[in-house]
Amino acid sequence: MEALQKAYEARSTKVNKIEKVKDTKTPKEAFDKLEEYAKNGYDSIPDEDKNYFLKCFGIFDRPATPERFMIRVRIPGGHFNSKQARVIGECAKEYGQDYIDITTRAQCELRYLKIEDLPTLLKRLNEVGITTYQTGVDNFRGIMGDPLDDIGFDNILPSHKTLLKIQETFLFSPDWISTLPRKFNTSITGSISNRCNVFSHDACFVLAQKNGVYGYNMYLGGKVGVVAKNANIFLENEDEVLKAFGSIVDIFRRFGFRDNRNKNRLHFLIEAVGMAEIAKSIRENAGVDFKSAGETLTNMDFIDPDQGKVQLRDGTFGVHVVIPSGIFTGSALIDVANHADQYGNGEVRFNVEQSLYILGVTDVAKMLEEPLFEEYKNINTPYLNSLIACAGTEHCPFGVIENKNDAINMSKYLGEKVPLDSGKVRMYWSACVKGCGIHGLGDIGFEGCKSKIDGETVGGVHISLGGKLVSEGKEGHTVLKSAPLKYASQYVESIMLEYRNHKGISESFEGFNDRVLSQYTSSCVGFTMKLGAYLRSKGMELHIGFSEKTNTGKNEEFEVFELGRKIYYSLSKHEPYTAYERFTNVLKTESLQNIKELVPTCDENIAAMLENILNSDENKRAVVFSEISHFIEL
Repeated sequence: MEALQKAYEARSTKVNKIEKVKDTKTPKEAFDKLEEYAKNGYDSIPDEDKNYFLKCFGIFDRPATPERFMIRVRIPGGHFNSKQARVIGECAKEYGQDYIDITTRAQCELRYLKIEDLPTLLKRLNEVGITTYQTGVDNFRGIMGDPLDDIGFDNILPSHKTLLKIQETFLFSPDWISTLPRKFNTSITGSISNRCNVFSHDACFVLAQKNGVYGYNMYLGGKVGVVAKNANIFLENEDEVLKAFGSIVDIFRRFGFRDNRNKNRLHFLIEAVGMAEIAKSIRENAGVDFKSAGETLTNMDFIDPDQGKVQLRDGTFGVHVVIPSGIFTGSALIDVANHADQYGNGEVRFNVEQSLYILGVTDVAKMLEEPLFEEYKNINTPYLNSLIACAGTEHCPFGVIENKNDAINMSKYLGEKVPLDSGKVRMYWSACVKGCGIHGLGDIGFEGCKSKIDGETVGGVHISLGGKLVSEGKEGHTVLKSAPLKYASQYVESIMLEYRNHKGISESFEGFNDRVLSQYTSSCVGFTMKLGAYLRSKGMELHIGFSEKTNTGKNEEFEVFELGRKIYYSLSKHEPYTAYERFTNVLKTESLQNIKELVPTCDENIAAMLENILNSDENKRAVVFSEISHFIEL
């Protein structure tokens, strides 16, 4: 592991301020004083405990909120039972203004908590086997797993018990609490469908097969904006998974960088020495010559439950409770617990899209008559079924936009303007660049930012398309930067009209994007989204949409000219030139009709834009979308 040592030494000339804070005390010293802090009040808590040490136990100071504290609850793989659900709901109701956030890691957060209530609250959770340990800062975060593990028809290798054994290696251990250079995310699935965003973590154990044996391929180095890469390691059984996990986390603790916190995740250690060196070191450190990778089998997107339910292996159903943006209540979770007991087998599962399943249900129709489903619809629009939104400015100091209600409002707007009777659209929202809403993996992703309208700073979003959870995952590409939230819904409406009008039967947005939108440059897609919104605002209906038959080779210059030709033809019903060589700048016959003659039938900005696009002098002709974008600002 010489290369690791050299990389570590190259980055060890200084350490960041958090590492210096860690040296002042142990996290347990802070946690042991919680009762004292509860008795003496908020002002008795030292800054280092509020800002770091208490976060090791899932206790977060939130000065912007009325009662200040939030706790993050560890729900391993999203699996919990009705008794645990009931206690979590009661705690939220009694101590936290009846508010619960369901997170993208299939966990939950309770907010608006008073310091004097925290010891009692944590004790009540512990009594039913629920902990908040190591859910913040430089620790092992909640492990992601399949919510339908061992019960879904496509689950080949039950993995939840292995997940729990991985967790046992670090949870509550003083050797591991706050000893890592940065947070460490882990995932494991034995299913063909990717129901846990399995490829986006520091260490991922993914269903695979090699020489007729089912096991796991190991992927490493995922983080926000980066999908994990195959480490070329195949793990045949639980024992090998535990040894490989133990090896990589030991390597990360020993050699992970501790200088720049923005570049201290495992990804950057891999980047410094290469995946081959990391894989070699894992084998050497574990003392096991793990086999090379097999064939990865987790390669399907998970399908939304048909009519709000999914059949399980035992003939019962998992019933999907849709919770837009993960905004939930303790009262509703108590109802879920009661319904799980009355109609199901007492088991509940959170999922990666901030919603939940009630399992083992036999009489689905009867359960759906319960009042819970009047608010948290079992069957909702495709815009809400797969909606994700992180905390935003109301609850997070890093948020740039409110986010949760922004996401819900857009979904409702689209549901009214572009209703869909089938299909799937994954809209993922992050309130800032940190990406807690995993926006890069959404069909349509939104990253909070600042924008401007008439020189005034307003909330905005960077909009991306094309994120994937299937196969080895893929980050989307930005099509619009700094779109004001005021107009973002109208821009997305443009692309959803294209989807509704041209999608195949039950085709997901991901499929439509792969088949049609991916044939165009990001600039073309983004500009057309804005243009569609502009034209609708002027009451103009022009046929300028996307077509899988239009092949401009993703050349922006050709796309600009083709778009101008389409608009001109839609307005005048004839071509701007009687003849031209398609996808070149050579116009054989310069017989362009006078564009100004079209002004009575269209907006002056559109006419001016066409003059720029279709100018017969190619030296004066617009060849990139940025040259014409100013004509269509809403």
